[in-house]
Amino acid sequence: MVELAAALLVLSLTAYAVLGGADFGAGFWDLTAGSAERGARARGMVKQSMGPVWEANHVWLIVILVVMWTCFPPAFGAIMETLYIPIFLAGVGIILRGGAFALRGEAGTIAEARALGAVFALSSVITPFFFGAALGAVAAGEVPVGEPGDPWSSWTGPVSLFAGVAAVASGAFMAAVFMAGDSERAGFPDLVAAFRNRALGAGVAAGILALGGLLVVNADEERLFDGLTSGLGLVAVIASAIAGLVSLALILGGRWTPARFSASIAVGAMIVGLVVAQRPDFLPGQLSFEDAAAGDPTLLATLISVGIGLLVIVPSLALLFRLTLAGRLDPKFHPIGSEDETK
Repeated sequence: MVELAAALLVLSLTAYAVLGGADFGAGFWDLTAGSAERGARARGMVKQSMGPVWEANHVWLIVILVVMWTCFPPAFGAIMETLYIPIFLAGVGIILRGGAFALRGEAGTIAEARALGAVFALSSVITPFFFGAALGAVAAGEVPVGEPGDPWSSWTGPVSLFAGVAAVASGAFMAAVFMAGDSERAGFPDLVAAFRNRALGAGVAAGILALGGLLVVNADEERLFDGLTSGLGLVAVIASAIAGLVSLALILGGRWTPARFSASIAVGAMIVGLVVAQRPDFLPGQLSFEDAAAGDPTLLATLISVGIGLLVIVPSLALLFRLTLAGRLDPKFHPIGSEDETK
């Protein structure tokens, strides 16, 4: 049951990295779209693409938290005691981002609209950065057990900061691929070209960061590097690289539906690689999955409860995405910028 609980945790983390990461990445493109006039259509597509799904994708964060604090309470406690600063800042980012996105269309003045847009865009960048930094700190063995680690240095090391930047880049890549496909479906060739270029640039940047990350890990965390360059960790790294290259080829060919899947595999394999590289440890050098696990009755009850929940969640999300990709849930498109947001 420990293995099943760990697999469920990794699956949920991967789903959040892909789907939630794409949502955050859309905010990155909102931030970098340019001036109010020049970036108005791109920002309009961000809102149209995110509108039907942005709340649903965060269900995976809830699953992650539930599985962690019930199935692996010692690890959850140690992480929260040490990494409360980046996790708190990521939580604040989620709240500000959601509030700004929901209220953005209700702005009464240009100043209000721009302020809400800035909050949405900035929080979309800082949230994945802090989540990535926290994940990097865990992978780098910066979370001790028994007493809290340093609240600052634990997540500001080279591996953690690199993981934060990589989280932002991978989310931007996913979002650009998704929105290029959405733009094609909506019949906006100018936006297809714009997001195609963004997807190519972000994909190359994410690949360079992944390679650079291996060098950083090799210099700073030899144990983690060994895990990523041998066994299942190496398999995951190779799978991510191949999926990334396939994604770039599909993007060049304008084949957006398969590109969504290959890009998802590229990002998801990175998460799986980090986990398998440190197994059997949950907290490297401190706590194994076996030692961190709750008792069998708790594991069984949690697995049954979450399993029942997933029987509802997964088909519901599948239907939501199918309707969205068919264009049946698309809100009316309008550029966001200048005076459009207050009309």
